[in-house]
Amino acid sequence: MRIFLTLAAAGLLASCSTLPTSGPSAQNVVSEESSFARYDVVDISPAVVDILARRRPDASLSGFADFRPAVEPHISVGDALTISVFEASAGGLFSPPPSTDRFSTGSKAAVFPDQVVGRDGAITMPYAGRIQVAGRTPQQVERVIQNALEGKAIQPQVMVNVTRSLANSVTVLGEVTAGARVPLSVRGDRVLDVIATAGGVRAPVNESFIQLTRGSRTARVAMTRVTSDARQNIFIRPNDVLTIIRDPQSFIVQGAAGANAEIRFDAEGVNLAQALAKAGGLLDSRADPAGVFVFRFEPEAIARDIAPDSPLAGQGAMRPVVYRLNLREPNSLFLEQRFRIFNKDLVYISNAPFTEVHKVMQVFSTALSPAATGASLYNVVK
Repeated sequence: MRIFLTLAAAGLLASCSTLPTSGPSAQNVVSEESSFARYDVVDISPAVVDILARRRPDASLSGFADFRPAVEPHISVGDALTISVFEASAGGLFSPPPSTDRFSTGSKAAVFPDQVVGRDGAITMPYAGRIQVAGRTPQQVERVIQNALEGKAIQPQVMVNVTRSLANSVTVLGEVTAGARVPLSVRGDRVLDVIATAGGVRAPVNESFIQLTRGSRTARVAMTRVTSDARQNIFIRPNDVLTIIRDPQSFIVQGAAGANAEIRFDAEGVNLAQALAKAGGLLDSRADPAGVFVFRFEPEAIARDIAPDSPLAGQGAMRPVVYRLNLREPNSLFLEQRFRIFNKDLVYISNAPFTEVHKVMQVFSTALSPAATGASLYNVVK
């Protein structure tokens, strides 16, 4: 019987690696890094937190390098123009003669209905013929028409108003109250101005992203960044396309936590302390306080500052990094409040070493229970 018990215990202890578990132990995470160099393991320290504070989102609207003020819109094919002609006295080309009422001098102006600029870039003006207007400003068109009417009308003065402009507009799509082609003003319109004109966004600001397409270039940034950084709120140009995309940001929690789940950000961002609290904290009966990890792909520029001697340096634009926090140290409670969680981060809490031993003891007890029962019956019968 003793030999049987000894062999059973040895077999159970040898099979510890086959026991069910929620993930690798803290020792496994570190040993995998050192053995195969698949990722860098970095202890969260004040210096590391300071380096990570310099990390910025990858995309930026400032990359368009367009901080110029808006230019005056030019007339284009498809635009609608309203033209008014004023004469110095009644009885001219565009004004009727004075009425018999001695107190009336008669009308001195004529307003022509909207004219749409044709494919040839011109409009027809009575007594002036076909006038090329495409590519010109309204002030330039006024002078052209006025010169064409000299000698025909009585000291003519011309006013040109663009009532509808397709070329000088921006298309707004996506999660906005009213998607439309928004005309641009002469004063100039920035990103947030155009979104406000379209009625604002329908989704929460912290879940909204602004995608700007200009020609063959496209950039996508968080709306919270545009609202907080004036450099991102650039001037919009004609024919730009603004798309508001709803993309809830989230992080994943696994291991010995109160809840294993994907958790959404309910604000612009959360720190590690808030992330652990949202997941229900560490389980006292299972968690290893020294084995709190954050798995993340870091931009090479940041990873180089954090782990300059890593064998993974220079192997790609994004480097896998595992951040480790030891919550047994009191100072770590301050560090976790400064460590920012990014979108798609994975927070993992390993099991304490005693947890595996406890599992072995439970299996060992279950396996020996029939034998102990049989031995007790044997003693009674004997």
